Amino acid sequence: MITPVQRTALLLPAMMTVGLVLIAPLCLIGYVSTLQRGDYGGVIWGRHTAEAYMQFLFERDLNDQLVLNGDYVRIILRTLSLAALTSLVTFVLAFPTALWMSFQPPSRRTLLLFVVTVPFWTNLLVRNYAWMLILKNGGVLDRLLVELHLRTTPLNLLYTPAATLIGLVYSFLPYMILPIYVSMEKIDRRYIEAAFDLGANRLQVVRRIIFPLAIPGIVGGIILVFVPALGAFVSPELLGGAKSMMVGSLIQQQFGQARNWPFGSALAFVLLALILLSLWLRALRFNLRPRAATP
Repeated sequence: MITPVQRTALLLPAMMTVGLVLIAPLCLIGYVSTLQRGDYGGVIWGRHTAEAYMQFLFERDLNDQLVLNGDYVRIILRTLSLAALTSLVTFVLAFPTALWMSFQPPSRRTLLLFVVTVPFWTNLLVRNYAWMLILKNGGVLDRLLVELHLRTTPLNLLYTPAATLIGLVYSFLPYMILPIYVSMEKIDRRYIEAAFDLGANRLQVVRRIIFPLAIPGIVGGIILVFVPALGAFVSPELLGGAKSMMVGSLIQQQFGQARNWPFGSALAFVLLALILLSLWLRALRFNLRPRAATP
């Protein structure tokens, strides 16, 4: 039997690794967010201020007075809405795809899983540049619509929130398909057969049997899509441009061109808070589920 001292000794390497690569950088980011910005970038060590967090709602005018500024709040709300919409669209596309895959013969499922994971083999930057060629004015999509006599003018999709959404959905769709597929594959087919024997149609089987049993995979897929979509940088930067800036691009801008490390750190902390909130809501959802009574 393992003693408490032995258990602690076994856990110590993992705890030290987590502390070194996760907790220590987060503490450093939190500390930098409370420092004063340097005159030429960087920070002034040892001089603490709440200026970075005040910048979310206020800015200083020419008289050094605080005035209300809602630009950063709008960027955060845009990030939340695009991440939520990405999760919704990927779910709508992934659920029927995973349902169809789970009812294929085992030999074909392997091939379908291979097809779903093929996009991971290509660099994300290359894939987004490909979408730029498709969505730009006079690009592949515009030419196709003209050839089909569906439009005579460009769609003007590139550098819009719609283009950002397309890039995010394309990038994160496999993260939604795979968890849902795993949950559906584990469903006991006898439940479905019993539902058909009792007179249920296909829609009722999906709604009352398959969907409830696939909820763990659905929730897992939503978390896997929503969390990285909050901090997405490549798709908003290349496909959205300045018109649909998200928090990830704003953080890069603060550490790059703006040279405002405290505000960039504060933004990173807010993004972390949003991620932890989503994970907490998921944990709360499963903790509140009624558990089966044990004899």
